[in-house]
Amino acid sequence: MNLNVLFEDNHLLIVEKPRNMLVQEDISGDPDLLNLGKEFLVEKYNKPGAAFLGLVHRLDRPVGGVILFAKTSKAASRISHEIRLNRFDRSYLTVVRGTPKKKSGKLTDFLLKDGKKNKSAVVRPGTEGAKKAILRYEVLDVNPSEDLTLLSVELETGRSHQIRLQLAHMGHPIYGDQKYGQKENKVGQQIALWAQELSVKHPTKDEIVHVSINPPYEYPWNLFEIKE
Repeated sequence: MNLNVLFEDNHLLIVEKPRNMLVQEDISGDPDLLNLGKEFLVEKYNKPGAAFLGLVHRLDRPVGGVILFAKTSKAASRISHEIRLNRFDRSYLTVVRGTPKKKSGKLTDFLLKDGKKNKSAVVRPGTEGAKKAILRYEVLDVNPSEDLTLLSVELETGRSHQIRLQLAHMGHPIYGDQKYGQKENKVGQQIALWAQELSVKHPTKDEIVHVSINPPYEYPWNLFEIKE
């Protein structure tokens, strides 16, 4: 599989994650993006051994879009530091069922992950093991005939399945999400959640690296006008 490289220098490799591909290998043995990136570096630079590539953040398997890897341990450490300080900006596009009453808003919930089921739930504050999850959303466009809405989402925290769960809990599950929108979605529908933009301070330069890519022009994305 060819790797769509969006940005690369000595310290960073930013690529488009294909939908339905693992970021990191698991027991399934399916192809994963991390190893694909390592193979890309070995081939491009004719490396005699394995290439280093640091995983600093993740995207759910069915989700596509922008993802960043660190090519050096220094970059991995510094990017991880930016993430801990909430200075790693990520913007998503998603298509949800129905239309939120408010055109924009901030969602704050406490999420508890069940590792065995690989599923999270919204729980009461103070629940043991629960983590605070915060996101902001804005309505970009509405398609009344399909009862679908295009949202932009920005994360303040990075919890497991955060966007999918918080929007479903609000009453507007993401189109195609089989895990948190089973009643509204059908088996086989591709989840309409896309990592559109990423901005982060470069690990060795006094500059911001900003990369963006739009989702594929297909249903339900093609129901809306999406800005470049």
